[in-house]
Amino acid sequence: MQAAARRPRTNHLDLAQRILDVARQRGFEPGARLPEQQIASLCNVSRTPVRAALSLLAERGVVRWEADTGYHLAVDLAAQPAIAAELPSAEEDELAEAILRDRSARRLDQTVTAAALMRRYGADRKTVLKALNKLTEENLLDRAPGQSWLFRRTPDDPEAQGESYEFRLLLEPAAILMPGFRLDGARAAALRQGMDALSALPDTAFDTREFQRLDMDFHGMIAEGSANRFIADALADHLRLRRLPGIYAGVNVFRLRQSLLEHLNILDHLESRQYEVAADLLRIHLRLSRSQRPQAASRGAPALFGMISRPE
Repeated sequence: MQAAARRPRTNHLDLAQRILDVARQRGFEPGARLPEQQIASLCNVSRTPVRAALSLLAERGVVRWEADTGYHLAVDLAAQPAIAAELPSAEEDELAEAILRDRSARRLDQTVTAAALMRRYGADRKTVLKALNKLTEENLLDRAPGQSWLFRRTPDDPEAQGESYEFRLLLEPAAILMPGFRLDGARAAALRQGMDALSALPDTAFDTREFQRLDMDFHGMIAEGSANRFIADALADHLRLRRLPGIYAGVNVFRLRQSLLEHLNILDHLESRQYEVAADLLRIHLRLSRSQRPQAASRGAPALFGMISRPE
């Protein structure tokens, strides 16, 4: 009997994703060398897991190995933004996603136990605990007394979504206006490429998961650019809650495309260091997103996006 294919280790999968993120953020083009020591330094890990992660990417055709020069990027990350979705998943990662889907659909109560999850998903205790620990590390769960875990309040209903946007309206523009705000230029350039590529797709091929990744990365970049660590940490923790499956359910492609254009316009002004204008545009963007109604775009605000051009 043929043995089942061995699943890759979670840390190797996570590192493979980080390597893709670093390559995308630094604008690596097809053919660019990926020296193990450089990647290890950029990702703050040793060379051994880097070698395993690069091997995993080579199996998927994302990088290629050359005997004389080592690993090279084999694809255009800007033109293929959804490569990460093609990576295999570790068993605990798949279970964590299933738990999130079921919680989002209200098939799980706010409090769960490892024993109940083992029965529900037919998984062993080790895998369940790894999945719970992963969700806890991502601030989606809190450890409760005994053997219980408690889901954090997430923006998955209209009331919570409204509160989420109010929270972000208070902090995200403030992050831009903090003295010492810094924009990661390489990350911004990679985001622009990804958003341009997604915008160019027809509606039938528009990838909502890729939009979610770009959306989270764009707002995460703003949070991390703040010189105030408390604002940055509070926003980063809150933005993680938006990775729930179905968080964009009910928002049509028109609005998502409009959001991409708003992101790009905000990015123009961040790159030009017009931070006050960028903060104002971000407030409008968040208010339009809060409404989640494309018709809201015709009530004055988008004219502002059209009127303000990037300074020469």
